[in-house]
Amino acid sequence: MMPFGSDIAEILISEKDLQKRVRQLGRQISKDYAEMNPYLISVLKGGLYFLADLTRTLTIPHSIDFLAISSYGPSSKSGEVRITKDLDESIAGRHVLIVEDIVDTGLTLSYISRNLERRSPASLTICTFLDRPYRRIADVPIKYKGFDVPDKYLVGYGLDWRQKFRNLPYLGILKSDMIEEV
Repeated sequence: MMPFGSDIAEILISEKDLQKRVRQLGRQISKDYAEMNPYLISVLKGGLYFLADLTRTLTIPHSIDFLAISSYGPSSKSGEVRITKDLDESIAGRHVLIVEDIVDTGLTLSYISRNLERRSPASLTICTFLDRPYRRIADVPIKYKGFDVPDKYLVGYGLDWRQKFRNLPYLGILKSDMIEEV
């Protein structure tokens, strides 16, 4: 029986398929960044799981760091964010790869990208585990992508609902009656 099984409507991406795609992305990034020692930056907390698995597949030297952000306003779609945990090191002159869990409207990632660009990296690219391109409001150039996903409430592999389900090794769709609970 799967953990939290009664709360998951469907497994969208199995652990096996998820790990296979992460290995493919790791091979491509290792090839593209050979001899560049990329600086991988993830946004806490959701991106942690993808970043950890991705870095284990890389065959090149690399560094990692984290940003934490907080959304302003009554809606997370507002695009207004502030950084609550900044990078530990300068990225000036470094090849930076932003590693995201999911790109939806693109507003938050657009803010992060502009913020990081002002810090003069040698290059800045985006890798996301999940993408919802049809919901895009802000244009963000994604170079590496795991999966396109539907407009459902997704949990597992770092994605949560009220801090639950992040630890699921697969990507699941949360039952709608769970979301409606207040």
